[in-house]
Amino acid sequence: GLEPLAKIIMAQGKDDVDFLATKYLNDNVINEDSALQGARDIIAEWINENIFVRKQLRRLFQRKATITTKVVKTKKDEPDTQKFNQYFDWSEPLTKAPSHRLLAMLRAENEGFIKFKVEVDIEEAYNIIDELVLKGQNASTPHVQLAIEDSYKRLLNPAISNETLQEAKAKADANSIQVFANNLGQLLLAPPLGEKRILAIDPGFRSGCKIVCLDEKGDLLYNETIYPHAPQNESSMAMKKIRSMVNAYNIEAISIGNGTASRETEFFIKKIAFDKPVQVFVVSEAGASVYSASKIAREEFPNYDVTVRGSVSIGRRLSDPLAELVKIDPKAIGVGQYQHDVDQTKLKEELDTTVVRCVNSVGVNINTASKHLLSYVSGIGEKLAENIVNYRSENGPFEDRKQLKKVPRLGEKAYQQGVAFIRIKEGKNPLDNSAVHPEAYPIVEKMAKDLKLKVTDLIANKEKTALIKAENYITSEIGLLTLKDIIKELEKPGLDPRKAAKVFEFDP
Repeated sequence: GLEPLAKIIMAQGKDDVDFLATKYLNDNVINEDSALQGARDIIAEWINENIFVRKQLRRLFQRKATITTKVVKTKKDEPDTQKFNQYFDWSEPLTKAPSHRLLAMLRAENEGFIKFKVEVDIEEAYNIIDELVLKGQNASTPHVQLAIEDSYKRLLNPAISNETLQEAKAKADANSIQVFANNLGQLLLAPPLGEKRILAIDPGFRSGCKIVCLDEKGDLLYNETIYPHAPQNESSMAMKKIRSMVNAYNIEAISIGNGTASRETEFFIKKIAFDKPVQVFVVSEAGASVYSASKIAREEFPNYDVTVRGSVSIGRRLSDPLAELVKIDPKAIGVGQYQHDVDQTKLKEELDTTVVRCVNSVGVNINTASKHLLSYVSGIGEKLAENIVNYRSENGPFEDRKQLKKVPRLGEKAYQQGVAFIRIKEGKNPLDNSAVHPEAYPIVEKMAKDLKLKVTDLIANKEKTALIKAENYITSEIGLLTLKDIIKELEKPGLDPRKAAKVFEFDP
């Protein structure tokens, strides 16, 4: 083979390589040029595999790489291409490109609208390789330089530019996923109105506004469609129907979806003279259509169509957004513009973690929670959540946290993990409606005893909890920080971290 010739050239001695090349001619290598070209190809591979060359070029790309995009000329006038017209002729340093812009460019490239390159100054790249590979000027130098250029253009540049892009994409994914998770957290922890009778409206023009009336528990009492907007314009008939429903079902609040015709529907509702004060809210419809066609919705409302189920979801989101939104795949809630362009596995993991964190920060009333809400409690999961709901149906409401141990297949580990996030209102033990873990109940009882109080008198008594000296109750299992958290929880047991719901209005 030509490897010995490549080694002679790479050694960069005083040999006459053009003469030496004649020794390597055979049936496959027919002349000196072919021999030298073959040797240069081998040298190009060696340069490509040189870890020092790769390391220096990586640093160059990480510091100085530029993104350049050009429109594909044959696609330039297509309507779908126009949304990416910013990138028809674009260039900027990769380090300065924000996550959303990088994802937008990559989407445009994936859809075939633009060509995308990550590149550095070619002369600077050559200089880096020259310094590491060239040993001076001699007869072999021109051949080594040709091998360097070939190695960079054919092997190193495509590999390292792609590597650099993948690293930038991974960072953009991580940043975007964090933004999406924060957006989801805000939606899940949106202020709940609480247990009220709600009239929910899924607004629309031609197809009408779908109305449902819900009781305090979110159960469907009545549904109807009204046509207050164009083309039907049956506003006076619609007003009569709304007034009648508000009176008949003792409605306390109205929830309007924020989709098509939302603004017009809100103005229409505000014109109605109700016999009593009725608050009007506009809520996010995100994911309502996904829920309405889901297996969960079919199980809840087998005899109603998707429009009624969607309206029910809009109403329930007002009374308790968290309990309703956990029924929908987090990705379907629409948490960000480029959520389909990021790593889907990592996105799902982060969004699921966000849901768990939100559910656990609020706590779950075990006697009213759906199996979907319970499944996000730490340590519980779908199967155990179903077992808890079945146990509740067969045995009635839970009276204390210890009863959880009687639920089939709910072992000690799951109990220890999830019990502090479970709430039992008006149960046998007042601490069951707090975030205090049952392991700490004896400490709370000792705190109350030391103050000559009952536990019930200590809970929510800021004056008395202020007298507790946490350091007196440190044990091998429970440290000072945990004790401070316990005292804080005793001040406001079971406090919902979400704020009170506020009326949202469009500007007139």
